[in-house]
Amino acid sequence: MTQESNEYREQRLKSMETLRSLGYEPYGARYDHEDLAKVRADFQEGASARIAGRLLMIRRMGKMNFCTMNDGTDRFQLIFKRDELSEAAFAAFKLLNLGDIIGAEGTLFTTQKGEKSLIVKEWTMLAKALEQPPEKFHGLADQEERYRRRYVDLMTNDESRARFFTRSRLLMETRKYLWSKGFSEVETPILQGQAGGAAAKPFQTHFNALDQDMVLRIAPELYLKRLLVGGMNKVFELGKDFRNEGIDRSHNPEFTVLEVYEAYGDRTSMEAIIEGLIPHLCDTVIGSRRIEYGEAKEILDFNPPYRRVAYADLVKETMGGDWFELPFAEQLEKAKAKGAATETNLELDGISDSLMLTHEIYDKLIERNLRQPTFVTRLPHEFVPLAKACKDDPSLVDVFEFVVGGRELCPGYTEQNDPIEQRKALEHQAGEDTEKIDEDFISALECGMPPTGGLGIGIDRLVMLLTGVDGIRDVVLFPQMKQL
Repeated sequence: MTQESNEYREQRLKSMETLRSLGYEPYGARYDHEDLAKVRADFQEGASARIAGRLLMIRRMGKMNFCTMNDGTDRFQLIFKRDELSEAAFAAFKLLNLGDIIGAEGTLFTTQKGEKSLIVKEWTMLAKALEQPPEKFHGLADQEERYRRRYVDLMTNDESRARFFTRSRLLMETRKYLWSKGFSEVETPILQGQAGGAAAKPFQTHFNALDQDMVLRIAPELYLKRLLVGGMNKVFELGKDFRNEGIDRSHNPEFTVLEVYEAYGDRTSMEAIIEGLIPHLCDTVIGSRRIEYGEAKEILDFNPPYRRVAYADLVKETMGGDWFELPFAEQLEKAKAKGAATETNLELDGISDSLMLTHEIYDKLIERNLRQPTFVTRLPHEFVPLAKACKDDPSLVDVFEFVVGGRELCPGYTEQNDPIEQRKALEHQAGEDTEKIDEDFISALECGMPPTGGLGIGIDRLVMLLTGVDGIRDVVLFPQMKQL
């Protein structure tokens, strides 16, 4: 804390004690009031109103003083007039500081400049702010400080606060949409005996009561599929996953995901959910299906139908129609010429160098250029071991990656329900680490799982897209940060 901030704090502590001596307890009790947004919407000249909120601006002008209050729903002007208040109330007003939270009762009034206001008759102290807010309440200029002290960011930044209210509404409407389609919301374990449902490094912990090592889940998929086996035919889960991996503009180790599974469905039924859910969210929450995205204000058009294109066709468009017939050495030279190959990206057990190089090209040269909503289909089976093979080509799986704004938002599968083929795929993925195979999941499949479609949406990325920001920390209230 700086010397200047210490001085501010000391001044506020003195003001607090003086307020107490005047009968204004600095930390009040329940205060029944109306939201400022409702007061503005129902405004009637001369009507009484009772409001509460934080003081963002104070202008002292002798016998008539002005404040701006914010309660999170709107801003509103308060007028403190000497002849409308008791002597004690007017004296106590002089002790108020920016950031203080008060309640006020009075009469609604429109100024000569057309500003809807409240002429205060009585006011009460609800919470004294001991810390000086950011200069002129313009918000925190330091980006990292905004993330570390989100409460101050929300207090001072209307845009940031509105974005998180939008996130809440998006979650609510997502649930409403899926319930309307006959899906039931369920909850599956976050603490698990072994990680499954994705290829990712888990966070590890220990369960003292069971004296057993556990992991935080990296995906709920395998438990949700157990429910399909049990006869819960249409389920979804909206919750947290955890992956002990990198942090960047589109990744946070703790993130929110929606997974949806439909018995007797397939990839195409999952595409239908995407083409129904996202327009629904645009219509009910955002107000438009055309979204300005990122600093460049790029327009993303979410009016369906969305483009569908095979993975191999995208590669051929970029690298030439003969790409898959070329020897690896020639592929490598072409990739280097386009800036796609690296020294370390061609090492993954059980996957050929040619396939890894092709996927590197997809990641670096193709996906980032898919700006409008696109279903990329028919991916190599090596990358999606939980999906079912395409009937016409067993080297490919019947899946999609839904890509928007150059990032994958959502994979969707025709799920593998053959326990023998599923075991083979998991064994291939596990390599020598056979203990990573979830035997109970295989046992569940052997009881019989219906043909199934499934998808998983990264909610944080969805909120980024629909609110037009391109950094994940701007849509996560408390993003992971290194401890100071």
